[in-house]
Amino acid sequence: MSTSTPAADSLVLYGQTFQSRLLLGTSRYPSPAVLEAAVARAKPAMVTASLRRQGSNAAETGASFWELLRQLNVPVLPNTAGCMTIQEAVTTAQMAREVFDTPWIKLELIGDDYTLQPDTLNLVEAASILIKDGFQVLPYCTEDLVLCQRLVDVGCQAVMPWAAPIGTGRGPANPYAMQVLRERLDVPLIVDAGLGRPSHACQVMEWGFDGVLLNTAVALSEDPVRMAGAFADATQAGRDGYLAGAMAEQTAAQPSTPVLGTPFWHHD
Repeated sequence: MSTSTPAADSLVLYGQTFQSRLLLGTSRYPSPAVLEAAVARAKPAMVTASLRRQGSNAAETGASFWELLRQLNVPVLPNTAGCMTIQEAVTTAQMAREVFDTPWIKLELIGDDYTLQPDTLNLVEAASILIKDGFQVLPYCTEDLVLCQRLVDVGCQAVMPWAAPIGTGRGPANPYAMQVLRERLDVPLIVDAGLGRPSHACQVMEWGFDGVLLNTAVALSEDPVRMAGAFADATQAGRDGYLAGAMAEQTAAQPSTPVLGTPFWHHD
């Protein structure tokens, strides 16, 4: 556990410092105005955008959307959502680098179109190619320890394991594996996908994860602006709780007030 104070506690990815530990997606919001207000409320470290999947509704089409992203004054993290082959992912990343003028890329390589589970067999090779090409890769992956270690081995300085499949909002489906992952890997870990409630974000942050990435949980809530704020607050609360160090769990009740000084008839 880190001993740094919350005031000095910043997220560091590839040597760059971010004041927030929340990353926010930009798709499926009711309108550009709601997206803009949600980002203003959450103050995320980065916002994600996909060249392949953005534009599924009127709020996300045309040059005005890309101009809005620039006006948000938040770093953009392009992603390769929808790519199902290594070549697709590499080509999309290279296009995104030109469009957004950034070496950052969220690497998504989908192996199953129904569950949107990452292609664990080809993800490491894709990450290696992009890193050699100068990208700062944040790979979306499962909570598999061996896979995540291989991603670190090829040069990924941070890894983004899911809590549950994209868009399910189920929260951590495999707490044991996620906590083992946190114990074994000494790189930033950002939980990406599957969180549905602010309490989910708080929980994984209390386990020692370094950040969370959200989209559907905010965009499809009844009040995305308020939900964005709730997730931002919960993420910070979980981080503060981790840094503070939780008390050890006990198997039996323990009195919260001392026995010393109480009347003798209250003693056993």
